[in-house]
Amino acid sequence: MTDQHRTDTLGAYGNQLGTTPNLDELARTGTRFDRWYTPTAICTPARASLLTGQAPFRHKLLANYERNVGYIEDLGEGTFTFSQTLRDRGYNCGLIGKWHVGTNRTAGDFGFDGPDLPGWHNPVDHPDYLEYLEERGLPPYEISDRIRGTLPNGGPGNLLAARLHQPVEATFEHYLATRAIELLERYAADGEQPFFLALHLFGPHLPYILPDEYFDLIDPADVELPRSVAETFEGKPPVQKNYSAHWTFDTMPIETTRKLIAIYQGYVALIDFEIGRVLEAMKRLGLTDDTAVFFTCDHGEFTGSHRLHDKGPAMYEDIYRTPGLLRVPGQPEGVVRNEFVSLLDCTATILDLAGADPKLATDSRSLLPLTTGEPVEWDDDIVCEFHGHHFPYPQRMLRTDRYKLVVNPDSVNELYDLELDPDELLNVYEHPEQAAVRSQMMRRLYTVLRERGDNFYHWMTSMYDVGDVSYDPSMSGLDEASYQPPED
Repeated sequence: MTDQHRTDTLGAYGNQLGTTPNLDELARTGTRFDRWYTPTAICTPARASLLTGQAPFRHKLLANYERNVGYIEDLGEGTFTFSQTLRDRGYNCGLIGKWHVGTNRTAGDFGFDGPDLPGWHNPVDHPDYLEYLEERGLPPYEISDRIRGTLPNGGPGNLLAARLHQPVEATFEHYLATRAIELLERYAADGEQPFFLALHLFGPHLPYILPDEYFDLIDPADVELPRSVAETFEGKPPVQKNYSAHWTFDTMPIETTRKLIAIYQGYVALIDFEIGRVLEAMKRLGLTDDTAVFFTCDHGEFTGSHRLHDKGPAMYEDIYRTPGLLRVPGQPEGVVRNEFVSLLDCTATILDLAGADPKLATDSRSLLPLTTGEPVEWDDDIVCEFHGHHFPYPQRMLRTDRYKLVVNPDSVNELYDLELDPDELLNVYEHPEQAAVRSQMMRRLYTVLRERGDNFYHWMTSMYDVGDVSYDPSMSGLDEASYQPPED
């Protein structure tokens, strides 16, 4: 699992730079999901959803603790987690790398082996990493060539990228892959005891901090700018333009944006190299033929798309559609699926692979039937949610084959025709010719939210045409009779 990873950086999804051979091979030998979405484009809630198999509104861990906006900071006691079920079934469970699921409870508290590595980015001052460097005679962390914009006060903006003065062997990514291989070797030595092992890399989350060979791997002249760099924010929620200013996009020349995209692709290349080391260790240990392998991330990254960086209160494909690969021994190679699936579905799939009941994961559905390549009955849309990052900002999204509806309670709603406008530049929510589509999608979103128990629907009842309502919208129970159908 990576962090903040764009789908279009993988060759398996059409990238032509040839920088992801190991992930492309995983796709070639397994199943590639072309419509794999995160339940929410922010780290902690998405990771909590993977752990619990619950949508964020249900597990209620809704924000990263570094930017907490008043929500709870840890999962409630007694919350279901797949790791506890695997432990109960005799599995070794390990997690190397980024945890970021709450403030106080660590991966170890949920049954995972591995060093406790807190925070949202590479903790380069962690004692285990420093010991790793010292044992190998490797130089410490040092950076230069910082890339950042300018704040309104004239000071430097958020750090976006920098050159790392360490060899690849000293990078935090190499350290994590090495620790994962060591734990893999330990689990393999246990013989018949089954295992689950997660390698959670902190990248390619910004800032993109890379050694020379990856910082300069891609020539910026070879970078194709996203079409949405032409974003004007006309007809869009004002928060998007404000977020662009927050990330100082317009204070940097377009050549800097090209370089940032090039460095980001270099970061993906480094990660692919390290994943390749782990896959090679699996092969060396004789584990390949009886071990399922997942690859995904918590959410995507803007990297200049829509004149934005990072992620935030904008439900564009750049941060909600993510890569999703799954190789299951015995299943056919080269399968490509177009169903709408979710990071949430990993939870039920892990349980299914372990022989446990997939339905223990409330909002999750096993992907194993899809890996057969056979037709499977599946939903033809998907719902995603957001609750805020730097400030509370609730959103809900419905994505269908052609359209995307985003409901923003404090602002304008959004509707995109992804067939005619795949870059989501034109909000057609208010266009008269889209009235039927808008109405149909609003009613469908409302129905799904009500069925799931997501109380966001209550706002929609009195604001939009959601169809017939069979309950008192005040939810008081004082006048249910007014909302019952007339007797024949």
